Formats: sequence, structure tokens, C-alpha cells
Amino acid sequence: MASSSSSFSGSYVYDVFLSFRGEDTRKTFVDHLYTALEQRHIRTYKDDITLPRGESVGPALLKAIQESRHAVIIFSKNYADSSWCLDELVHIMKCRAENGQIVMPVFYDVDASDVRKQKGDFGEAFSKQVAENTTKAELWRKELVAASNISGWEPKNIANGHESMVIKKIVDTIFGGLFPLNSDIDEGLVGMRARFQDLISQLEIGSDGVRMVGIWGLGGGGKTTLATSVYMEIKCRFKSHCIIENIRESCKSGLKKLQGEILSALCKTKMEVDSVAEGKREIKSRLCHSNVLVILDDVITTKLEALAGSPNWFGDGSRIIITTRDEHLLKKHKVDHVSCVRLLSHDEAIALFNSHAYNEEKHIKDYKKLSSKVVSYADGLPLALKVLGSFLYDKDAKEWMSTMDRLRDIPESEIVDKLIISYDGLKPVEKELFLDIACFFRGERKFDAMKIFDACGFHPEIGIKVLIQKSLITLTSDERFGMHDLIQEMGHYIVRGEHPNNPEKHSRVWKHAEISNMCFGDATVENGQIEAIEFGDNIHRPQFIMFISKMKKLRWLRLKEYNKGNGEAHNCLFPDSFQATNLVFFKLDKSVQKLLWKGYKHLPQLKVLQLHSLERLVSTPDFNGLPRLQKLELNQCYELEEIHPSLGNHRSLKSVHVSFCYKLRMFPTIVRMEQLESLHISHCHKSLVFPEIQANMECLVQLDVSGIQIDALLSSIGERCTNLIYLRLHHCFNLNSIEVKFDGLKCLKEFKCSKGPEKTPFPLPLTRSLRKLDLSSCFFEDGEIPSDIGELSNLQDLNLHYNNFSKLDFSLSHLTQLKLLNLVGCKRLVKLPGLPSNIAIIIADGCDKLTTIGDLNENCKWLCYISLVDSNVIDGNRLLQSMLKGNAIKHQSMHLRVKGLEIPKQFTNRLYAGNKCRLPLPENWCNDFCGFLICVVVDSRDDLWSSPDIDIKEEASDDMRGMFHDVVWGESFGGERYVTWVWYVSFASLRCTEWWNPTHKNVSFDIHHNNTKPSNYLGIGASLVPMNNGGGLTDTSTDSSEFTDDYTHKISIRPDSKSYLTISPDVFGPGLGTKKGEMIVRDPFQMELSEMTPIFKKCETIISKNFISLTGNKDHPNACLVYMLYCLANQRPFNLAYYMEKRMVSVIKNDVMVLPYGMLLTRLYKHVSTIQPCPLTDNHFLTPHFMVPLIERRAKRFLVDGKRPHPPTSSS
Repeated sequence: MASSSSSFSGSYVYDVFLSFRGEDTRKTFVDHLYTALEQRHIRTYKDDITLPRGESVGPALLKAIQESRHAVIIFSKNYADSSWCLDELVHIMKCRAENGQIVMPVFYDVDASDVRKQKGDFGEAFSKQVAENTTKAELWRKELVAASNISGWEPKNIANGHESMVIKKIVDTIFGGLFPLNSDIDEGLVGMRARFQDLISQLEIGSDGVRMVGIWGLGGGGKTTLATSVYMEIKCRFKSHCIIENIRESCKSGLKKLQGEILSALCKTKMEVDSVAEGKREIKSRLCHSNVLVILDDVITTKLEALAGSPNWFGDGSRIIITTRDEHLLKKHKVDHVSCVRLLSHDEAIALFNSHAYNEEKHIKDYKKLSSKVVSYADGLPLALKVLGSFLYDKDAKEWMSTMDRLRDIPESEIVDKLIISYDGLKPVEKELFLDIACFFRGERKFDAMKIFDACGFHPEIGIKVLIQKSLITLTSDERFGMHDLIQEMGHYIVRGEHPNNPEKHSRVWKHAEISNMCFGDATVENGQIEAIEFGDNIHRPQFIMFISKMKKLRWLRLKEYNKGNGEAHNCLFPDSFQATNLVFFKLDKSVQKLLWKGYKHLPQLKVLQLHSLERLVSTPDFNGLPRLQKLELNQCYELEEIHPSLGNHRSLKSVHVSFCYKLRMFPTIVRMEQLESLHISHCHKSLVFPEIQANMECLVQLDVSGIQIDALLSSIGERCTNLIYLRLHHCFNLNSIEVKFDGLKCLKEFKCSKGPEKTPFPLPLTRSLRKLDLSSCFFEDGEIPSDIGELSNLQDLNLHYNNFSKLDFSLSHLTQLKLLNLVGCKRLVKLPGLPSNIAIIIADGCDKLTTIGDLNENCKWLCYISLVDSNVIDGNRLLQSMLKGNAIKHQSMHLRVKGLEIPKQFTNRLYAGNKCRLPLPENWCNDFCGFLICVVVDSRDDLWSSPDIDIKEEASDDMRGMFHDVVWGESFGGERYVTWVWYVSFASLRCTEWWNPTHKNVSFDIHHNNTKPSNYLGIGASLVPMNNGGGLTDTSTDSSEFTDDYTHKISIRPDSKSYLTISPDVFGPGLGTKKGEMIVRDPFQMELSEMTPIFKKCETIISKNFISLTGNKDHPNACLVYMLYCLANQRPFNLAYYMEKRMVSVIKNDVMVLPYGMLLTRLYKHVSTIQPCPLTDNHFLTPHFMVPLIERRAKRFLVDGKRPHPPTSSS
């Protein structure tokens, strides 16, 4: 048996040999076990050749047994009826005795004692072989006894006979035996064991081919520790192996030296190369046939190509592990897998910190409390936990507290030195971008910050991508900048530099205390260091403005509430000495100056000027002094009467946004604004006329006007604005008899029009180029909606919500590109014509008379969202089956909302009462099925336009009992009006999550919503959708790439852990494309009382979970509040004149009363600083900006479930 010995002394060909009786278990237990082993990348030998009875086991099989590290013997009833199986057993036991092979018996449907004593069914099968092979009988008996005495598994006695749990235990045991954590490795992996196991799995050790795996993450995040630990564990499986450490520093000595180190280690002889090119050739030629393991640690750009340029440089079975801080490097190199090293959880961090800090010989009072503070400071970064833990090991409690105090001002140098490496690798412009984010923009929206970054010339789109790839910043799901605490501290440390206590010498100043202190310094001394400053603390010291005026390098400035607190209106903000020649961005918010500065001021670099809530501003600067201005925003400047005429001649402006400037009566004539791309004018004085256009505006692509007279625009738009892409006209229909020219708008892709109940005739720009058309709240009757819509062959979105037609006068089937159809609130609509084949989203809530939406089975293969709440379409099962048979099932998620109970009554699995249910998962569920189907019955009075959250948790089978009530849902479980919600969650959308694990055996679903009581969820159930469910899966008549994010149903996932995740499916609201709770409602005086109920339910969050009573009486005081909400939702001003005439609203100084309640709604000048009220103008207009405090602060009345409330009494 020399061959056997040599086999065991070296690397194994197989990890596991399976010995079994084919007719008993080949297609059941053994098949599932083999699949589970392969999924964990455990090399398994499974013989699939049926050997004729009586033929001896061949040499190949004996060799496979000898070359296997483990042997799993599945004893079944007919195992001993095969001489093949018995001979396998003899050879396995021989290898166990001579070479230490690990033998694991499984007693499948037989008792171990029956195998040991050869009795029962097993004994009967054995007796047949004994009769035919008397010479082998004694040896077989001996080995059967020996094998049955080895500790193994009896599936019927484990996990109540659930085979999946037995298989999991077997696979886990084998995997642990193949990759045991020895004491040295285990100590280094405190808190990171799960990451170790995951990396082992991704390497797919034993499979064919060369595999390159990258480990990417934050500096000090444990990449090197993880890679080294894996290396120490698996290196014995390779012919040769090496680690090249700290390549970032080592390459300073030259790449040739590193190439020589790789060759010397792997070829086991001293080697040197004369050039990098020679090194590449040598590595490829000498290693292309060798099975090697190489760790390349801390690789930086360009170095990887010289060290491991391609998989074909290495022999079959080789594994290359690369650690780096740069994700882009790994993607560019096309590695097989990128493993992102996540920071430690709190429990993992505690374990790692304690392993370094806990001193048994020196008891620290309040150790748990103190250590928790340190762990919180480190925020999951392994390096910080190790450094601080080791430093504090021999310190007492006072020294611990002193250390934490010091860290607030001075970060630990060993940590900073490690983190700053990533910063040092950035380009200069990327460094500036990073420092701005670290000092000012952590937690802020990317959208807002980009305006500053663009103005500064930082090229932020690519710069932010680089910072993310280098693990310096993150972006949250709502597009806000995130950053590790210690990374931010490192950024502050860099800015403070050599003058930590002298902010006047810093490039950026953000601490309010430091800014306040600087104001008391010598304001006449020029400052040549500060580039950016932000202050918003109601400051009104003249010294502050004087100090800013001396900043010669200032490039951006944000001020908030300057001079607001003293209530005085000053003539101007900046003195004559203000000459910020490098200023590119300036934002002033909530201030009371009448002017920014006197006369003409030259700011040659200013690109963005934002003036928000300047309630006393009367005029703008002379724009001739701002030659490079690109973006101008004037918002809520209530006293602004004029915009300087120079604006109309400004040649560099690209965007102008003017809104809520109620006294603005004149907009400059557009003479030379050739670069203007976007123009927005809304909610100004009712007499404001859209400016005359005297020049061609070929760059203008977006035009949005609201509530102003647009006669001049309509007569020239087709000639002057020929490249317009987006056009919105909102309540701009005070038209005279004029000629409207839309013919020239050949590029128009999106048109939105809302004209209210007025019957003014108005032509529409129905050009062939249109992609999106919004005619909501136009009050179209039958015959009034243009039939030409049916000829718009490129139309993708059609929004007709809140119109009064009973049918569509054009064919939808001709709109071959239509993907979204919105008909919310079309209460007279009776039926829909045939739907186009590409339709994906149908929203028809509140269509009371609609009973059918046509035949969906044959034509519509891309449906992913249908909402028919408060409509009379009740054939929910037909709709659901149409969606599940479509093309969207494989990669998308889907959502169906429909009236009635047809779906829950026929749902695959029963529903449970309440908001929680469970779902056992069968073997191989992740491959045999394509997604989860979740069905919920909810009270239809609940919030319709915002999305609930659904928790999906892994549940151990032993824990399932008792965790959930077993009350099956039925129609008797509460609720007067039922709505059925069904979600399909594709596995494709979950595979990238940390939660995804094919070994999950049971999951639970828990639905909840901030605005919905759990008791209002009447029932919930879940099932699996088979992989072959969809008949349309192979239909490729339409390219799925045409379905962009706007036309797919998405789910957001948060948080994400191995045990559970929370999904939040999108909900499309009444407005076109409205998602996640956005609300657009129509005039309440056109609404039925029942329609108002969901609006107020939605506004529950706005009014701090207090309710307002409803009334259908226009002259009732509460109708005033209804109308306020309507205006708020639609961004429209609120006219007080009518209600003042009715004596329903009384204005006393700056307080607003709603009579006859005597309910004080708000005090305008004493409200929280985040909400800027507006004074009442001679128009008696209130803005949405004003109505937020009205609703949020004081409106408290009761909602009576859609019923008219009793008149209020004086006591109420």
C-alpha cells in the first residue's frame, strides 16, 4: 500500500468519497448531500456507474478511496446487498487504519445496531451476499462492526427527521475538518471568523482553473490579517506558495526586486531579473504549469500587471489573493471575485478589543462602560481596536478617560498614519474633494454638494467614484455622503496640519466656536489660507463680514440666518472692501438684508449664486459684475420687486430658478442668454408676464413655468426654443387670442400640463419625439382629450390622472413603447381598450366604475406593477398569473394591489392572521425557485401611497415552534373593506446581500409600517415561485435593456445582515412616477369626502400623528385646512381672501386664527428656525413653506373614518 501512503502524505485529490447503495439513495439523500458539498466547494467523488452484480471493484475506484481525505458511508437497507459496497467498505476501513482517513457513517433508514449485528432488513440483504461470497463474509462482518461503532449520524433522530438539517451538519463537520482554525489563526481572527469562512468558499479550492480573488476595504480593516490567515490554513494544498507583503512600500525598491522574490519563493531557488519585462516573461514561463498560492498584499495601481498580469501566468488549480484599498484596480484586472471586508459589528468589535485590552491582573472599575466608549469610537475598525486595546492594557480608569478626552482633539498617530496612506494616493483635485466632504458634507445630500464641487472644478462625478472605490467615503441609499468617524478625523487632522490651534491658518473652517473667536481678531489683516467657510448660527456681528472680506483665497461660502436674530433690516450685507476674486459659490439663506452690496461689484470667478428666504431683499446685484455666473437661484425672496436688467444679457448663465417671489412683477427681457439650459419661474406676482425672448435659445432644454402669463412665450417658443426637451406649464392659462406655435419643438421628450377646470382651449405639443406626457388634472370630459395621443409611437409614460372622461378616444395598442399608464382618480372611467405589449406599470386607483383592464395573458409580458385600489376590478388571480408568466419574473420584483379577496382565498400557502408568517424552505430552494411571493390582506383605509417594510429573517427550525401563532386567516378577521397586496421578490435581487445563504431552511416575514397599526394587517402568507413558472422567460422579442429604472418595480434593502434584512418595495403614487410616499392630490372641492381620507392619512407624518376632522362643506372652517393641504402637496400658494371674507380666517398682526375654533395655528416669527414663514402680502397669499408649520405645529382634530363629523361645540 505504498501508493496509499504517498497519497495521504501529500495533497488529496478528493476531500470526500461517498460510499452508498445507488438504488436506495442515489436520487434522494446522496444527491442532496453531494449538491451541498459541491456548493461549499468540497471536492467530492460520487460514482455514477452501475456495476453488474458480482463484478469486482475496479482499480480506479480503489485509487479514488485512497486519495480522499474523508469517506462518508451511507448505510441503507440494501447497502449490504451489494458486494461492491461491501468491498468499498473494506478498503475504506483499511485506509482508515493505515493512513488516518476520516470515516463518517450515516445510518439512513437503518439502526446502527442492525448494521453492527447484521439483523433486520439490513441483515436479510447481507445474508444474500454471504451465500454468494462465503470467503469474504468474515472480513465483511468485521468491518461492518468496526464501522458501526464509529460515531456518525442517524437522520431519523436528528432535527425531527429533517434531512436538510442532517446534511447541513455533515457538510459543516467536513468543512470544519478541512479548514480547522488552529490556535494561532484563531487568535488573529477574533471577530472575523465568518469572513474567513466566506473567503475560503470564494477560493473554490480544488476546482479546476486559475482563480483570482480580491480583498478590498478600508485601511486597517483587516484585509492583510484575513488573507494571511487563509494563506496559513490552505498553503499545504499547493505545490508552492508565497506572500509578498506591503507592496505599496516594497515597490519603492523597484518592481524587479518584487518579481525576483516571487520567482525565488515559488521556484525554491534564488532568482533575479534585469528588467520588469523580463520578470513578466520569467513568471509566466516558469509558473504556467505549477499549482501555486500567491498573496499580493496592499497592491496599488499598475503594480499588479507586473506581478500577476493574467491567470494564464499560473498553472491549473492556482489561487491568487490580492488585497488592496482600491476597488477599481480589482475590477480593471477582472478578478473572479471581489470580497469587500466589512467593518466589525458591535459584538465582534467588543471581542477583538477585549482580546487586546482586558487585563486579568489589573481590574478596571467600570471596564464594561469604558470599553464600550472606546469600541464606539473605533466604529468597527480592527486596526483602531487593536491599537487602542494594546495601549490601554496596563492603564487605570483615570488614564482610560484621559485617553478618550485626548482622542477627541488629537487622533492616535498610529491609526492616522495607516489611514492617511489612502489619502496620499489621491490626485490633488481628489484630495481637495475629500477634504471638503470630511469637513462640511458628511451626512449631506450628494445633489446639494455637487453644485459646490462643480463650481470648484473638482469634476465630482469621477472624483466621488474614486473616493468610494478607495473606501474613503460611502453613499447611503438616499444619496447622502457617509464616512467612517476615524476617516473624518483624519481629514480634519490634515486640514489642521502644523497649526492645530490656529484656525486662521487652516484651509477650511467649520467649527462655530472657532469662527466666533476669529471674529474678535484684527479684521484688517488679510487672510491668505481659508478657502471655504460655513456658518449658520444666527450670527450678526459686523466683524464676521469684515473678516470674510479679507479672505483672499475664499472659493465658497455658505451663510445662514445672518443678522436674522436682531430683527433689523440692514441695507446691504457686504462692505465695499469685499473683493472675493476667487469665490466660485455663494449661498445666503434666511437673512434680512435689502441688498447684497451697494452698486457694482466684480466677482470674476463666481459661478453659483443661491439666495433663499431673504425676506427683505428688494433687488438683485448687477450681473455684469459676475461674468462667469452659471447658476442663479432666487427662492422665497418675498419683497423682491425687480431683477436687474443685466440678467437678460448674461451670456454664461446656464440655469435660472425663480420661485415664491410674490412681489416680482417683471422679469428681464431675454436678449443674450445663449448658454441658458434651464429656466424655472413659478409662484410670483399674478401680474408677472413671461419675458420676451429676442434671441434664439438653442441651449434651452428645460422650461418650467407656473402661475404666470405666458402669451409671449407661446407665440415664440417654437421659433426661439427649438431644442427644448422638457416643458411644464402649470396653471398658466390667462390667455388672450394669440397664435400658439409648437411646431418647432422637434426635440421635446417630456410635456407636463395642468390647467385646472378652466375650459380655455389650448393646443398641445404632441410631437413624435415625446416620451412622457402628463395631462393630469386637466378635467378633460369625453371627446376633449386629443385623439392624436394615439399616434405618439415613442411615448413611454402617459399620465391622465384626475380627469373626467369615461373612455379613451384613442387606441392604446398603437402606443407600442408605452410602459407606464396612470389613471388614478378617473372616477368615470368604465373600461380600457387593448393594452400595448410593452406596458409595465398600470396605476388606476380610485377608478370606481372600472371593472376590467382587458386581456393581459397573451400580450403584456413585462408587467411588474398593477395598482387598482378602490377600483372594481376584482379578478386578481388572473392579473397575478399574467404577471408571473411574464418576462419580468427572472430579474425584477413585482407588486399587485387589488380590491377583494380572490387572491388570498386561492393562495398557494395558507395565510396567517396578523402581520407575521413563516415559510419552510425545501432542499435546493435557491435553484429550483426564482423568488418569494408575499400576499397581505390589509384594511383599505390605510395609507396607500407609502411603502411598508417587510422583514425577512432566517429562522432555525427548532425556534419556529412557538414564535408564531397558528391562527389561519379568514374573512372573519376584521376589516370592512379589503385590499390585497402581493409582492414578488426575485432571488436575483437578494443574491448580492449578506443575508443570502442557500443553506437557509426556514424564513419568516414580518410586515410593518410607521403609519399603520399591526392590527390593520389582517392576514399574511408567503410561498415560493417555481423557476419554470413563467411561460415568457424565454421570450426575447423585446430587449429587457429598454426597461430602465423608471419602468421596473424596485425594492430597497436595509439593513442587511446574515440573519435578516428589511425590504421596502416602491409604491407609485397618483403623480406620474411618484414613489415612496410622494403625494400629489387634486382640488379638494372636486373630491368626494371618501377621497379626502387617504390624503389626511398620508399627512399623518406631517401633522405629527394628530388628525384633522374632515368635512365636505366648503364653507366649514376645516375646509380651509383641507385646502391648505392641497396647496402644500401641489406646491401652490393659498389665497386667504375668500376665507377672510367668510370670516373663517382672521389675521391678527402676524398670527393666523382659524375661526370659529379660536385655534392658534402658528406664530410666524416664533417658529423653529428650520421653517421660515412669510409675511402676508397684499395678495393675501400663503405659501406651502408657510403651511408646514400650520399643519405640523397646531392642527389637531379627529379623523372619523370617512364619516362626516358632528359640528364642533364650543367646548371642543
